[in-house]
Amino acid sequence: MTGTAILIKGVGKTYRLYHKPSDRAKEALSLRRKKYHQDFHALTGIDLVINKGETVGILGRNGSGKSTLLKILTGVTPQTSGEVAVKGKVAALLELGAGFNLDMTGIENIYLNGTMQGLSRTEIETLIPAIVEFADIGEFIDQPVKTYSSGMFVRLAFALAINVDPDVLIVDEALSVGDIYFQAKCYRKFEEFKKAGKTILFVTHDMNSVLKYCDRAMVLDHGSKVGEGTPKEMVDLYKRTVAGINTTQEKGYSKPRYVGLWRDGITINPSAQDYGDGRLRIVDFGIFDEEGTLTQSIMKNTRFTVKMRIVAKGDVSDPIFALTIKDIKGLELTGTNSKLEMMDVGPVSDGMEFLVDFSATMQLQGGHYLISLGCTSYNGGGELDVHHRLYDIFSLYVVASKFVVGIYDMGFDLSLERVN
Repeated sequence: MTGTAILIKGVGKTYRLYHKPSDRAKEALSLRRKKYHQDFHALTGIDLVINKGETVGILGRNGSGKSTLLKILTGVTPQTSGEVAVKGKVAALLELGAGFNLDMTGIENIYLNGTMQGLSRTEIETLIPAIVEFADIGEFIDQPVKTYSSGMFVRLAFALAINVDPDVLIVDEALSVGDIYFQAKCYRKFEEFKKAGKTILFVTHDMNSVLKYCDRAMVLDHGSKVGEGTPKEMVDLYKRTVAGINTTQEKGYSKPRYVGLWRDGITINPSAQDYGDGRLRIVDFGIFDEEGTLTQSIMKNTRFTVKMRIVAKGDVSDPIFALTIKDIKGLELTGTNSKLEMMDVGPVSDGMEFLVDFSATMQLQGGHYLISLGCTSYNGGGELDVHHRLYDIFSLYVVASKFVVGIYDMGFDLSLERVN
């Protein structure tokens, strides 16, 4: 299938921000045309051409303008400047429950949304069995949607969007609300749509989904387009964009060098446990990719390093420096420490400072994990003294385009031979 499905040319969106509601009226009635607002440029000069049958992802931090762009494409809000053209029937899944009448039942909302899509009552009745089956919300389909959980909302909304047989499917991050099984169901539908030559545009923070499902991707930052290209290129760019606030290019180095405390450049878990007797203190820590960039997103099968800086506040005979990686349920998956690695640190005295690197090749499945760090030692009685522990201090996100069963990739090689 050839031709353009979505054309975005020089699109900009500017909002007027007023300090208080009365300022809007003052500005409208001002004879001298006095300005009472500030302009906020949510989007500036966005260009993108999406061909029929392509799946394109949009990556960007919160506030980068992703959702604003999708609202413009679906006609929810007009652009301030530029040109937008979307060809074919469009189905959009934007804000949770958008287009639903909360007092109507699920079935009644199916009729309402189908009518808004231009379908006849007969056509809607033909689609209802497929919609109800995909949504899988049981008897709640006959209950007012105001009684629905967020998961039920997204199930019904997505079932509606995909079953009107759209030419273009536009999806915001609503899928993050559904459980993992429903997400898998939705992504299988994406695959069916791709094979049928449909066009899909979706916004997500899930870099794994961009790598797995998208043909191309675009990165937005502060309302501007900072890149467009292959999924891998754009995932790498997105990671650098997130980390770029705290990096700089120093003379003599070919890769980014971090300036300042590493811990200030990553998101710290506010619920992390921080305790110990204080004879050793972990004063800084961070995680770096194979390019030496501070980041909390690591590509599967690439090298990464967790660093921590320790300062001695007292005398310790033989300290142990440790790293543990857990899944989000708290299960310890892997880790090591200086004792297990047969590293003899030796006696430490007040004022000494150490830099510890834990380096490895990432072989965990794509997804979120938690990092714990620690400094301990055994006292004369053979008991463990905890000098400083940071439990679940920050998260790690593993980006992968290939998935296997379970949490760990053993690196299996498969061969297939036909014998008759």
